[in-house]
Amino acid sequence: MSDERLPVAAIVVNYNAGEALTRCVESLAAEGLEEIVVVDNGSRDGSLERLRRSEAGFKVIEPGRNLGYGRAANLGASTTASRYLLVCNPDLTPRPGAVRALVARLEADESLAIAGPLLRDQAGEVYPSGREFPALAEAIGHAFLGLFWGGNPWTRRYRHLGSDQHLSRPADWVSGAFMVIRKLAYDSVGGFDEAYFMYVEDVDLCWRLRRAGWGIWYEPAAEVDHQQGLSTSRHPYRMLVEHHRSMWRFALRSAGRRERVWLPLMALGLAARLALAWADHLLRPVRDQVLATTNVRSHARGELQP
Repeated sequence: MSDERLPVAAIVVNYNAGEALTRCVESLAAEGLEEIVVVDNGSRDGSLERLRRSEAGFKVIEPGRNLGYGRAANLGASTTASRYLLVCNPDLTPRPGAVRALVARLEADESLAIAGPLLRDQAGEVYPSGREFPALAEAIGHAFLGLFWGGNPWTRRYRHLGSDQHLSRPADWVSGAFMVIRKLAYDSVGGFDEAYFMYVEDVDLCWRLRRAGWGIWYEPAAEVDHQQGLSTSRHPYRMLVEHHRSMWRFALRSAGRRERVWLPLMALGLAARLALAWADHLLRPVRDQVLATTNVRSHARGELQP
């Protein structure tokens, strides 16, 4: 591709992202996109006011309330005719050339609907994207052990932990935190399912696209920095409920004929997992405080030793 503007419309779904929203939009503008659309889900933190002081080109849609991620993305997508959509959270910033690398991948293979980048958290660690749809046993192992033992075999296989995160490869799904989508494919399946308020809408979209014959690609040549959890951390228990509700909806949709007999057990399992996740979040401050105190005491003992 030449240095002309990329045929991409970015759809940034904002909810109380603070200064991160401005950083996100300015970094997207630097990528040379055709258009940037910010859909604001009723933010009250002044993030839009800060953004409007920026010199980056963008337009804002304000529905006046929190529509949820997928519905807001669909609203933004309906206002553009660009060949590709870039749907993302407001707490991401692409590294130079990232969007161009994703578009190049889609342009090289017309059978692909979505390309997703390598995501790095604030510490520079790779967030596992480019995953497969897990088998039932693998899903159960990941769902329960993953809460407390992130390196268990089921989680490692499901998340493709390790060297796979640095390989350009096909995937069943990629993270909706930042994805470039062929708009023709997006429109052909009706975009995101708006019944998901948040979480799993990306998995669902990729699942429906794959069933329609499209491919999904994970492209680590494109790197994006992600400052996770700016808005969800303010309402952690509600977000845990939404996450498990969305997992249940996807289980209902995607279960095959033989798997449907296990749905009642899956419902009980999700309820148990929600209770464990809730307890883990509730006890985490106490656990962290105990660990911090232990570390301080150990350090002090070390300093007192000759």
